[in-house]
Amino acid sequence: MAGGNGTGTGAGTGVGTNAKSAAKVTLLLVGVLWLLEVVDQLSGNALDTFGIQPRRQDELVDIVPAAFMHFGFGHLMANTLPLLVLGFLAALRGTGRFLAVALIIVLTSGLGVWLVAPAGSNTAGASGLVFGLFGYLLVRGFVDRRITDVALGGVVAVLYGSILWGVLPQDGGISWQGHLFGLLGGILAAYATSRAPGTPKPGWH
Repeated sequence: MAGGNGTGTGAGTGVGTNAKSAAKVTLLLVGVLWLLEVVDQLSGNALDTFGIQPRRQDELVDIVPAAFMHFGFGHLMANTLPLLVLGFLAALRGTGRFLAVALIIVLTSGLGVWLVAPAGSNTAGASGLVFGLFGYLLVRGFVDRRITDVALGGVVAVLYGSILWGVLPQDGGISWQGHLFGLLGGILAAYATSRAPGTPKPGWH
């Protein structure tokens, strides 16, 4: 009896610790985005130069920082809530894995924008990361063969499935390229971070 109680308490503590870590890393990420936008506004939008201008070699260095910049508080607010929700859910499997996933998404989305966005455009914002986390959560359960994550992916699909319209070409200054390649980056990240190469595929659990 004592051993059973101890195991249950440890499992509960582990879940609670993971949730706290996930909340911290997600809040820190969003906090950095808001701090940068405050600096951008105070500097007369000087940070907008870190956006991605396609097919210019000197712009490749902006692929990562562009994901942290926004064109005004309205732009940032549109990304904040989904980033908080999806980021938290993605980070529940470990902050190290979450950071690796986020990096893969940012690089894939940014390179996609650099390659195919219209000439003369300037693209920035965390929406590529939002779409990437969405895609990652949708497929992670199938890749890891984990029933609970498959169910979580279903909930995410119900809550945010409508954003998939954002990967279609459209007018109005919306970077569908960043959305599409972000989504693809999330799927790629699910496979790239699933397990060490050569590890046998686990059974469903």
